[in-house]
Amino acid sequence: MSVSQAEKARKFRALHDAPGAFVIANPWDAGSARVLAGLGFQALASSSGAKAGVLGKRDGKVTREEALANARMIVNATDLPVAADLEKGFGDTPNDAAETIRQAVGVGLVGGSIEDATGNPDQPLFDIDTATVRIKAAVEAARSLPVPFILTARAEGFLRGKPDLGDVIKRLQAFEAAGADVLFAPGLPDLASVKKVCGALRKPFNFMVGIRGKSFSKAELEAAGVKRISLATSLYRAAMTGLIEAATEVKDKGTFSYLDRTVPTPDLNAFMKD
Repeated sequence: MSVSQAEKARKFRALHDAPGAFVIANPWDAGSARVLAGLGFQALASSSGAKAGVLGKRDGKVTREEALANARMIVNATDLPVAADLEKGFGDTPNDAAETIRQAVGVGLVGGSIEDATGNPDQPLFDIDTATVRIKAAVEAARSLPVPFILTARAEGFLRGKPDLGDVIKRLQAFEAAGADVLFAPGLPDLASVKKVCGALRKPFNFMVGIRGKSFSKAELEAAGVKRISLATSLYRAAMTGLIEAATEVKDKGTFSYLDRTVPTPDLNAFMKD
């Protein structure tokens, strides 16, 4: 690739500083990254669920090494800035979160997220003080890197059994005060909640599209104050939906009408490199 990591970092920051909202698309491998770049998206991000699916695993079961290998593949596929879903930092301690950020820059990433979910169903969220200390450690690691790195802090309550908007806002404000560059609360139920969250923050807010009935248009989200819109696993799920439908037709009917809906090989190859 012809664009340096430092230049990618500059471009990524500029997207957050520019007026209006932008969409950060979520590929799952090099080929999907090249398609999304070819379609004109300005930035990419890995998805924890999609990268897990590529490995035949469930979300949350990917190791740090596997996650960073997937991120490196996406980074090397295009000249676009790439961020990564780094889950909870692949460990419970603040140092685990910090070490994940330090290793992330080594694979070419210019951004990444750390969440407050524990992975423990008996205690699905870190308490707010612990979660904030973990974000602060990740921020300090990000600031020590040789390349500017945008650190996103995620409050997971609406996905982890604690759909308390007040608690989510309190956590996001604590993460903002700890130095996070972008705030993120996946699973917000409606535009009124999105607007309330955005109004309570000074830093950019990322909204996750991907939940049926809880995903809104770019224009609606921008009007609510959203800066960045990510697509989570939705593109991967759309691709896998096509696979399941086509393969089911072949197995159950012995017909191949799905071919009439597929992209011709030359058109798909046009996105790829020689």
